[in-house]
Amino acid sequence: MTGEAKPISLHLDDAQRSRQAQRTTLVAMATNLTLTVLQLIVGLFANAFSLVADAMHTLSDLLTDALVLVAARKGADPADADHPYGHDRIETVVSMFLGLVLVAVGAGFLWSAGVRIQDAAELPPLHPVALWMALCTLAAKEGLFRFTLAASRRLNSRMLEANAWHARTDAASSLVVAVGIGGGLLGYRFVEPLAAALVGFMILRMGVLLAAAAVRELVDTAVSAEVVGRIRATIAATPGARGVHELRTRRMAHRVLCDAHVLVDPRISVSEGHAIAEAVRERVCEAHAEVQDVLVHIDAEDDIGSPVVPAGPLPDRQVLAGWVRQMIGADAPAPSRMLVHYLGGRVEIELFFPLAWLSQDERAGQLAGLVQRQVARHPEIRAVRIHGMDALHQGA
Repeated sequence: MTGEAKPISLHLDDAQRSRQAQRTTLVAMATNLTLTVLQLIVGLFANAFSLVADAMHTLSDLLTDALVLVAARKGADPADADHPYGHDRIETVVSMFLGLVLVAVGAGFLWSAGVRIQDAAELPPLHPVALWMALCTLAAKEGLFRFTLAASRRLNSRMLEANAWHARTDAASSLVVAVGIGGGLLGYRFVEPLAAALVGFMILRMGVLLAAAAVRELVDTAVSAEVVGRIRATIAATPGARGVHELRTRRMAHRVLCDAHVLVDPRISVSEGHAIAEAVRERVCEAHAEVQDVLVHIDAEDDIGSPVVPAGPLPDRQVLAGWVRQMIGADAPAPSRMLVHYLGGRVEIELFFPLAWLSQDERAGQLAGLVQRQVARHPEIRAVRIHGMDALHQGA
């Protein structure tokens, strides 16, 4: 129950998903309201105080159903300035709250079991109609559990899943009431507190598991290693991607967000690197329906496997342009284009000059020799390469 949810209906948009979650919750609210009224009437008539208590428990479910309804509506709101990632985690908060409710209910059953064991002989006489009401409540709550759990799996909603298991605890409490009433009618007063203790432990455990799953999501725990591995394989198979590292994932309700550093050829253009990043994002989102978005950081070299730390701060483009002007001398024209590569903790520079000028009077060799003599004065620079550019490409 607390493992990775299977994205069965992630093709639904947020509005459709919200409407279906609201309809499921409204069915639960109508069921709980009807049962509360019937349990209260029959319990008072038949002197079944456990049935009256169960009615109050069912009434409390209306409050949690209302919270789920609000969360289903609010969670579907689009992202805004204050919530740029959307409102999906409202579902997570409600799931955690419902888990804590289950913990409290389970602890309450354990406590009441001890009290009932001590006072079992003082229970008032019961009317048999109370047993039928308890059995009908048990059937209704079990049906509501299965209905809500199916909806939670269809919509991949942990919040609805938590509410479904809350309905199962109600069925368990109704079972305790039925067993207790049956035992009371047969004269076995100790049956109810023993059953209550067992069910209380089960409810307590379920609440801890649900609350823990919600807390793991709130502290940005990564999705399972299996899912991460599949995402990593999709990124590695993208054309242009030479490797991937620092792949990080986190869950927001039914969605998964990813960050990844993707290694590419260090000498491609910025636009090509951007195109590879977009291809990675699109391929991951298409291949993994639960992934909402991927933030891709393009790396020119592996800064994790073999990190290279420069001896000092490397000069920026403006400083390098000044050094280049000094290297080529006053007789050479300004380069038509200058490409800068920061690789291996040093700088490589590519200079492009008009081909017509560079091809005259052996200027290419003379300029290259002049530059190489000047490079030695700048240990931050590994190499400077000279290229010719024809007029067709100078304005590109």
